[in-house]
Amino acid sequence: MRVLKYRKTAKTRLHARHALNAKREKLNVSKGDTVRVMRGEDKGKEGKVIRVLLKRGRVVIEGVNLVKMHRKARTAEEQSGIREAPASIHASNVMLLDPKSGEPTRTHSRFDTDASKVDRRRTKERVSVKNGEPIPRVR
Repeated sequence: MRVLKYRKTAKTRLHARHALNAKREKLNVSKGDTVRVMRGEDKGKEGKVIRVLLKRGRVVIEGVNLVKMHRKARTAEEQSGIREAPASIHASNVMLLDPKSGEPTRTHSRFDTDASKVDRRRTKERVSVKNGEPIPRVR
């Protein structure tokens, strides 16, 4: 005799697709940082990071990778036209600028060793590889 079972719940479920959708890229730049483009059409340009897209590993930089967008008027008073807006660029193509020297630098992190913050929990800070100075996060 065959064992009766509810087939939908009996099979093994794969939740891998949800894990892939929730995955975030680790980026060395954050919103508000000043960066320089190192590769691509806009090589050498500098700008401020407007937006960070963690799922795609891309950043939008002010005045870099401008694309033309065609806009249709939604109301009778509104005017149609073509406007320029920055498009995203991959985060591996940009480098963070050191605020003191103005040169592009890699970063590593270390725990803040400031004595005044002993009572609070340790905080991580970004440190420039070139000169060892901490790079403040723009909030």
